[in-house]
Amino acid sequence: MKDIKKEIVNSLREILKEEISGDVEIEISRPQDFSHGDYSTNVALTIFHKFKEKFKNPVDLASFITNKLQKKLPETDKIEVLKPGFINFFLSEKYLLQKIDQIASSKNYGKGDSLKSKKIMLEFADPNPFKEFHIGHLRNITLGECFARLLEYQGADLWRVNYQGDVGLHVARALYGLLQISNLKSQISNLQKKPIGERSKFLGDAYARGAKDYEESDKAKKEIQEINLKIYRHQDPNLNKLWEEGRGWSLDHFEDIYKRLGTKYKRYYFESEVAEPGKEIVLSHLRGGTFERHEGAVVFRGDHTRVFITKEDYATYEAKDLALAKIKFEDFKYDKSIIITANEQIEYFKVVLEAMKKVFPELAKKTIHESFGFVNLKEGKMSSRSGSVVTGEWLMSEAKKRLKTQFEKMDEETLEKVAVGAVKYSMLKFSRTSDILFSFDESISLEGNSGPYLQYTYARTQSVLAKVKRQKSKVKIKIPTSAKASAGRQNPKLEKEELLVLRLLIHFSEITREAGENFAPNTLCNYLFDLSQKFNNFYQKVPILNPEVSIGNHPRGGREGVRNFRLGLTFAVGQIIKTGLYLLGIKSPNKM
Repeated sequence: MKDIKKEIVNSLREILKEEISGDVEIEISRPQDFSHGDYSTNVALTIFHKFKEKFKNPVDLASFITNKLQKKLPETDKIEVLKPGFINFFLSEKYLLQKIDQIASSKNYGKGDSLKSKKIMLEFADPNPFKEFHIGHLRNITLGECFARLLEYQGADLWRVNYQGDVGLHVARALYGLLQISNLKSQISNLQKKPIGERSKFLGDAYARGAKDYEESDKAKKEIQEINLKIYRHQDPNLNKLWEEGRGWSLDHFEDIYKRLGTKYKRYYFESEVAEPGKEIVLSHLRGGTFERHEGAVVFRGDHTRVFITKEDYATYEAKDLALAKIKFEDFKYDKSIIITANEQIEYFKVVLEAMKKVFPELAKKTIHESFGFVNLKEGKMSSRSGSVVTGEWLMSEAKKRLKTQFEKMDEETLEKVAVGAVKYSMLKFSRTSDILFSFDESISLEGNSGPYLQYTYARTQSVLAKVKRQKSKVKIKIPTSAKASAGRQNPKLEKEELLVLRLLIHFSEITREAGENFAPNTLCNYLFDLSQKFNNFYQKVPILNPEVSIGNHPRGGREGVRNFRLGLTFAVGQIIKTGLYLLGIKSPNKM
């Protein structure tokens, strides 16, 4: 599949190579306003300092480059120069029509191979058993699943993995909270008959109580620390049994959530399996000076000092992450290992990766940490310690409840798709690293930049096509581009609304590649929103099924040719929106 953006870059590089020795960095962008073309470059501005003696100004240099480009790019209809030295490229309608044919006839239009044969391990979500799956985890898994699909769309061999903290102080706090319940055995017995969500909430409440007591009572703090050591050392059979019971409840509940969100993991890793290996790795590097003993603990002095083995002689998160990297690579000889966590762990991973460079230098080179911002509600930052944690499950169910109120006739299956899509999209449409304020009104709206708006636009394309099928007429996806269709017409032109949709469609492959390369799902969201707006404008202003006989100089000829073209355009828009939503991890209902 021809890449016109690459063609422009190569042509520019070829021209400049004749004038300048050495390679030149060339940036090609897509103007937000199509009146400035389909592509634009500022290369004349960036290299003008090398041509001051030959050209008066960047505009003069840009004009020189443009004159040479005209012959090299037959796909362009016009190449213009704008002050202070921009070069804008306008693709020809003939080229656009050829591309729409490709889009309409391919279910995987834009699928690339830039990551073909690359093995990538992607770790995301990472909820901790004994705590509830909160909206921070929901943003994590939504971003992670989208990133996974974008990488797979470029040909990557990808493993989704999940690392869960089933040991540690948070577990000890939850177990302490459980042990304070006087009729614990009978409550556990009763809960076995209840939905898994209720069991998970029961554990979350116990954790909240234990966390509160840990902060407020020295006695409770000491007991919780003792519970923590017992779990690590498997010293108490009754405590171990309670731990296994609670752990199982949490993992079953998480599995239900993963299924609802459309994520399936290749491998689950747990802190309990990397604790001892992590401790051994740290101790084995004491003599080399990578780690040192300090006040009974073992520390690493990097960007800042962090404890890797406590004075109580158990591995910290940092030591466990070293063992985790080793085990991951043993399972899957990855080219790249990507870990997704909240922004608050940026400094933590700086030190972990610094230590990894000393212990496993090759793995450190392959490991990347990506972060994301907090999700807040209007009430403020969530806190599981206070017991007021906002769960991801509640957020999706509340969105579904409010949608049901607005759209009473929407069936259950569609409600679920739209509700989950609404919540996911609200997590993806913003810059990944920014903090976001979740709004139900915005997320479930059928107007504006929302998941339901995109789903509704897709459903609209399917409604148009369904009318054709009911009329027992065949949608002719093949769009003729011969001169015959335009015979007898002077300077045939597409309608403005048609052209705007066409010019957006051709950029889909670039958008998906860039969104994956930069881990920027919001780029894809913005594109799909723009496409939906332009299609809906086209739908409202241009007759699709019954075009007027007097259609002027339309290049598709008479009524039948124009009708087929517009149906093909509608089909292509539906195809792109459905693929784009899939890459975001969102389902596309045929009716809404």
